[in-house]
Amino acid sequence: MNTSPDPSATVSSVPRPLSGWRAKFVLLTLVWGMSFVLIRIGAEVLTPVQLSLGRMLMGALPLVAVLLLRGGRLPTSPRLWGHLFVAALLLNTVPFTLFGFAAQLIPSALMGIVNASTPLFGVVFSMLLLSDERPDRQRLWGLAIGFLGVLIVFGVWNSLTTVNVDDRDGMLGMLLVVGATACYGIGTPYLRRFVAGTSHGALELSALQLLLGSLPLLLLLPWAGGVPTDLTWQAALAVATLGALGTGFAYVLQYGIVRGAGATVATTVTYAVPVVAVTAGVVLLGETLTWNQPLGALVIIVGAALCQGVVRVRRPRGGVGRAPAKTSVGTEVP
Repeated sequence: MNTSPDPSATVSSVPRPLSGWRAKFVLLTLVWGMSFVLIRIGAEVLTPVQLSLGRMLMGALPLVAVLLLRGGRLPTSPRLWGHLFVAALLLNTVPFTLFGFAAQLIPSALMGIVNASTPLFGVVFSMLLLSDERPDRQRLWGLAIGFLGVLIVFGVWNSLTTVNVDDRDGMLGMLLVVGATACYGIGTPYLRRFVAGTSHGALELSALQLLLGSLPLLLLLPWAGGVPTDLTWQAALAVATLGALGTGFAYVLQYGIVRGAGATVATTVTYAVPVVAVTAGVVLLGETLTWNQPLGALVIIVGAALCQGVVRVRRPRGGVGRAPAKTSVGTEVP
């Protein structure tokens, strides 16, 4: 769900009530976890393109307003605009639209569960695209465990010959979410390679990224529902909240966590988001899940934690008479 080009970029401090990183951690988990319920509500009356465009505009406008009030301005480098446009396609335009399609097919809780695979794709594409990222045994084990969890969520042991139409729709919905998470996995190392080293702050980059990502959706809008005429207040409120909080304000919270507790702690937000998504879907929308879906989510989270080094397997040093290897879990705070 992260749309910030670089959470470690310099931004102003957030209001005093949110000064503690633990409070930011809880807020960010709630914001991103509730996003799937909001997507589901918006998708009831909006087309995927309408939903994605509304989300991005409602996320960009507050950022632009804050930028102007602070006397800042958007970057002007054509090269940077090009890189941010590609990043916007990968991190916003395409995945947001895919989530809009998926919301018409599967429950919000299931979207949150499948979205937990985002760190796995991030590790895969970071190793492929970044020269300083190298695979090691722990990462490979983490990827294997994480993608096993994806297969458990999908329930691959079910024979396709016995799957009914509704199940096929559910399978397509989950594949759409996997496509969205794969986009996140490609977009994050792309930003790190081509954008993160610039002198601009996260506020300028995020605002421009969302604006650029909105352009293709504006061009598609006439053929994808046009301007909505039967928008309900529930859908309008859902999109406004989704954009302003989940797509705009969230990056401020994430940066606060990075600054207050370190990047490793900030990554653990991803592991708590499915819990909020499932709880919100079941309590607020009355959704139901099959036994394999929460189980698969747990396996995905373990694999992702291994990949990112949040969970480490300690091996004993060589020597005679040493005890067998033990697994220990720890969180590294830089």
